[in-house]
Amino acid sequence: MPDGATPVLDVKDLKTVFSTRSGEVHAVNSVSFDLRPGELLGVVGESGSGKSVTMMSLLGLLPSPPAEVREGTVMLGDIDLLAIGEDKLRAIRGRDVGFVFQDPMTSLNPVFTVGFQICEPLRKHMGLSKAKARDRAVELLELVGIPDARRRLDDYPHQFSGGMRQRVMIAIALACDPKVLIADEPTTALDVTIQAQILELVKELREKLGMAIIWITHDLGVIAGIADRVMVMYGGQVAEHGPVREIFANPAHPYTRALLRTMPKLTGTRDAKLRVIEGQPPILGRHPTACPFMARCAHAFERCGTENPQRRDVGNGHDVACHWDHQGVPV
Repeated sequence: MPDGATPVLDVKDLKTVFSTRSGEVHAVNSVSFDLRPGELLGVVGESGSGKSVTMMSLLGLLPSPPAEVREGTVMLGDIDLLAIGEDKLRAIRGRDVGFVFQDPMTSLNPVFTVGFQICEPLRKHMGLSKAKARDRAVELLELVGIPDARRRLDDYPHQFSGGMRQRVMIAIALACDPKVLIADEPTTALDVTIQAQILELVKELREKLGMAIIWITHDLGVIAGIADRVMVMYGGQVAEHGPVREIFANPAHPYTRALLRTMPKLTGTRDAKLRVIEGQPPILGRHPTACPFMARCAHAFERCGTENPQRRDVGNGHDVACHWDHQGVPV
C-alpha cells in the first residue's frame, strides 16, 4: 500500500471530556491520526492511556452524559462522523465501521441465537431477506473458522467457547464488509493458544478482504507481529507514532522505551525479574499544560513541567511528543 494513499479514516485534534462529581476528566487530548486502505494501525499503552475512549469517541459509543466530544473532526471518506446525527451514525456503525469488543460474552446478547445476531446487521444495513441473510451468516462463520456453521447458527453464545465467541464477534463485525475494523483488545480474555489462532485469523482476513484495521492492545509483542504502524498513547494523547519496525528499532519517547523494556525476554537467567515502569499514570483532571509522563521520566527537566510537548517529525514517517531528541538532548 503506497504511503500517499488517501486515508479511509482521518482524525484531527480529537478531545473528549467526562463530567464527574469531582470535576472534569480530560480523557482524550488533541489526538490526531489517519488510517490508510488495507493498513493495520496498532494502538498501544497502559490501561487508562485513552486507547479505547479515543476509538469509542469516533463512533459515538460513549454515554453522553457524562462523556462529551468537545473538539475535533473524524473524517470517514468525506463524512465527518462528529457532525452527523445519531440516526446517520447508527447507519454507519456496523456497515462502514465494524467494532470487536474485548469480552465477547458481554458483547453478545445471551437470549438471542448467534445466527440472529449475525443476520440482524445484514437485514438492517444490507436489506437482505431472512433466507439470504442466513446464507451469508453461514459464509461468515465459515470465513472465521467455525465448523458445521449452518447448524451452529441456532446455538446460543453460552454454547460456544471463549475463542469461538470471539470469532462470532469478528463475523458480526465483518458482516457488511466494513471499510474499517476496530478491534479493542479482542484477545486479552483468551488463553495464549486461542490468542495465536485469532491473530492468525485476522492476518488471513486482512489479506483476503483488504480492509483497514485499528488494533488496540497493551501487548507490544502482538503489535510487532501484525501492525504496519504503531501509535503509542499516554495520558490521553499520542506520545509516539511511526512504522512498526522504526518504533521498535529506534524508540524516541522515554515512555515507549520503558514499555519495550517491560517485554519478557526469552534469554537471561531463570531468576531475572520483569522490568516495570515506576510510578502511576497521570490523573487527567485538567487539560495538560505539562508533559504527562514527566513524573515518571528519568530525563525530565524544567521545560517538561511548563509546556506540553507537541508532536515533531524525527524522520522515516516517525513522530514523537517529547522535549528531548532520540539522542537524549533537549530540543
